[in-house]
Amino acid sequence: MRGFFVTGTGTEVGKTVVAALIARSLVATGARVAVFKPVVSGLDSGGESDHALLRRAAASAQPDDAIAPYRYGPPVSPHLAAELAGEGIDPARLLRAARAAAAGADHLVCEGVGGLLVPLTLGYLVRDFARELGLPVVIAANPGLGTINHTLLTIEAARAVGLEVALVALTPWPGDPSVVHRSNRDAIERLGSVQVEPVPELDLGAPESWPTLRPGDPTRPPDRPS
Repeated sequence: MRGFFVTGTGTEVGKTVVAALIARSLVATGARVAVFKPVVSGLDSGGESDHALLRRAAASAQPDDAIAPYRYGPPVSPHLAAELAGEGIDPARLLRAARAAAAGADHLVCEGVGGLLVPLTLGYLVRDFARELGLPVVIAANPGLGTINHTLLTIEAARAVGLEVALVALTPWPGDPSVVHRSNRDAIERLGSVQVEPVPELDLGAPESWPTLRPGDPTRPPDRPS
C-alpha cells in the first residue's frame, strides 16, 4: 500500500485540508488516488463533509461508504458517536474497507479522526489503525502559540509504535508570519528531526489555486511560502 496517513495535533487543525491538498497534488502527477476516513462525525453541523471534500480533491468516484464506512451526525469522539447511534465500530471492517480502496488506486490518502490517541473504540485507537495501514504519517498542526509541544508529542506518539513521520504541515500559514510562527516552524523542524512545511489558507472552492504538497517527493519540493 502506498500513500499517506494524515493526522493532527487535535481537532480543527486542518487535517482534511492537508489530506485534500496531498490528494490533489498526487492526482496532478497522473496518479490514481483513493481517499479514506475511517469515521466522520459532525455531519449535523452542515457544510461540505470531510469525505466529500476528499473525494472532490482526488477527483474520485468512490461512494460515501467506500470513503467513510462510519458516518455520524453529532460532533463527538468516534466511540461516543457510535454508542449514541446504538452500534459499535468494527476495526476489521475499517481495515478491509481501506485495503479495498487502496486496491483500485496508485495511492491511498487516509485522514484520521482527531489526533492519534483518539479512540475509535475504547480498545482501539486511531494510532492502532494507522499502524495497521503502515503508511507514512503527515501531521497537521496550527502554526501559532502552543504548537511546539502539541506537535512534538504527536511525533513521539507516532514514532513510539514505529510509524514514519514524513512531514509536519503548519496550517493555515499566515501571509505575514510573525516571529512566533517562524520560530515555531524552525523549532519543530530541529527538535522533531522532521520536514516542516507551511500551508496557506486554501480557497476550497478553487482547487486550481492550491499549492503543491507531495511529502517525501525528492523530485518536486513543496511550494513553500516564506
